[in-house]
Amino acid sequence: MSRTWRIVLLVGITGILAGLAVWWALPWMIGALPGRVQQQLPPRILALASTPLPTALPAPTAVAGQPTRRIIIPTLPPPTATATLPPAVSPTRQPTNEPTMPATLTATPTPSATPLPPSVRLSDLEITPQKFNNCGPTNLSIVLRYYGLPDDQFDVAAVVRPTYEDRNVSPEELAAYVDEHTDLRTAVFRGGDLDILKRLLAAGYPVIVEKGLLPSEWEGWMGHYLTLVGYDDAAQAFIGLDTFLGPWDSSGRAESYETVADYWAHFNNTFLVVYPPEGGNEIAALVGETLVDPLLMWQHAAEQAQRQTITAPDDAFAWFNLGSSLTRLGALTGQASYYENAAAAFDQARTAGLPWRMLWYQFEPYEAYLGNGRYDDVLTLTSATLQSSGGQFVEETYLYRGYALLALGNVADAKTAWEQTLAIKPGQPQASQALSTLANSGAPVE
Repeated sequence: MSRTWRIVLLVGITGILAGLAVWWALPWMIGALPGRVQQQLPPRILALASTPLPTALPAPTAVAGQPTRRIIIPTLPPPTATATLPPAVSPTRQPTNEPTMPATLTATPTPSATPLPPSVRLSDLEITPQKFNNCGPTNLSIVLRYYGLPDDQFDVAAVVRPTYEDRNVSPEELAAYVDEHTDLRTAVFRGGDLDILKRLLAAGYPVIVEKGLLPSEWEGWMGHYLTLVGYDDAAQAFIGLDTFLGPWDSSGRAESYETVADYWAHFNNTFLVVYPPEGGNEIAALVGETLVDPLLMWQHAAEQAQRQTITAPDDAFAWFNLGSSLTRLGALTGQASYYENAAAAFDQARTAGLPWRMLWYQFEPYEAYLGNGRYDDVLTLTSATLQSSGGQFVEETYLYRGYALLALGNVADAKTAWEQTLAIKPGQPQASQALSTLANSGAPVE
């Protein structure tokens, strides 16, 4: 073989090897890019960064010979004298045995069975395409403009997610923005149903629901907000303004009742209503006294989820909703049995298989496991989330990881975790309080 051909062969082999190396590294390279850069790439290129998708969240470690724990919803304590509408509360939950919902509105009787119109379409609601991971602020801005306020998605995002890469804005963070930066009011509810959504729409209130979304197999499951602006019984569908999927002429996207119910259940049937201050009693009447009282609301949500676990025992979302509701009841009542049952429900959810992004949005498993002294489970789940693409930009992951590390005596790493929380969300109240408490304790930080 001549020298020229040897050179050509060597160059060819080198080129092939280099191409294979780039092809192998391309998903990692794309995944390492900032979100705002990824957003500009063509979908086919982005698909390479998401294939194959990460596995589900880690299942709990099984104990040999230990039967599946039966989950019991403890009996509620006697109801409070006056039921109240939950207002916006602390933007991020924290392990606590003290109720955190101050009284704001007196509950009114459940509305009578007045027939609803067969169809409703609210006007003066215009869609805005969301920027990267900005569905929460964008949906809220749509509703604020419905009430005549100028706040756009950037105004809202600057407050609720000042770090561009932040992957999640909770319903409570959206509610806090409204209550603290506008003259309007907000309420967040769980355990809703389709009839409640229709009653609110018929009364003129757009509703923001938190739901699951599976835009494509390569993108995988994610959390999403959707503003409902109408419904049509003949078509058996809601009309929604989807800031991720469009259409962009504000005509709305038809979402069948069945589809809304299925994906809404991924987030415990959570919905958010913005209303003028004088509309509070009307909102209370429309949603009904069960959802207005926090204890009754979470009890109702727990029972709703438990029924679903019986009819669909492999439904990971139903087990997760049951655990979340029991965790909230534990926080409100101070009863340890709620946390014990919640942890068992989360074990079932993890065994059934939860999406790898699940803990970007909902954090009750951390609270339940912390309440049961299962600190290693918290570290396992936070590690899995931090290793997923984008998961390192969820401030609550570091918050709860810090609690677990401190409980295990690792003061230095706990401090680092809380500092990382504040790096993503400056001023985050629980991390700020944890660091302040740590500094005042005099505990050595090595």
